[in-house]
Amino acid sequence: QVQLVESGGGSVQAGGSLRLSCAASGYTNRPYCMGWFRQAPGKEREGVARITTGGTTDYASAVKGRFTISQDNAKNTLSLEMNSLKPEDSGMYYCAAFQASYCILDPTRFTYWGQGTQVTVSS
Repeated sequence: QVQLVESGGGSVQAGGSLRLSCAASGYTNRPYCMGWFRQAPGKEREGVARITTGGTTDYASAVKGRFTISQDNAKNTLSLEMNSLKPEDSGMYYCAAFQASYCILDPTRFTYWGQGTQVTVSS
């Protein structure tokens, strides 16, 4: 059973930066698609960024150029570097994964989810 634990959320002023981390355990056979999602109160969960086992990345248009997803396969960790944060980036951020040879930023495809970490950006 894959387990994902996020950390690194917090409060920051607009224009600031945060780095989220996700510690993964329980992997069996690769490849996996891993991603970050977020959900603001009253809104649907949306994809932020995803990365394949081989390191190919994709981003939501709203964060492209500001956020960077990365992974350390040896340490089984996933990270999200967030720069130039905006108030609309606020929400609960989730790390997620699913086992497949393809990778797509669609929350319905993801099997494993962390408990989330809160990000609050004030103006």
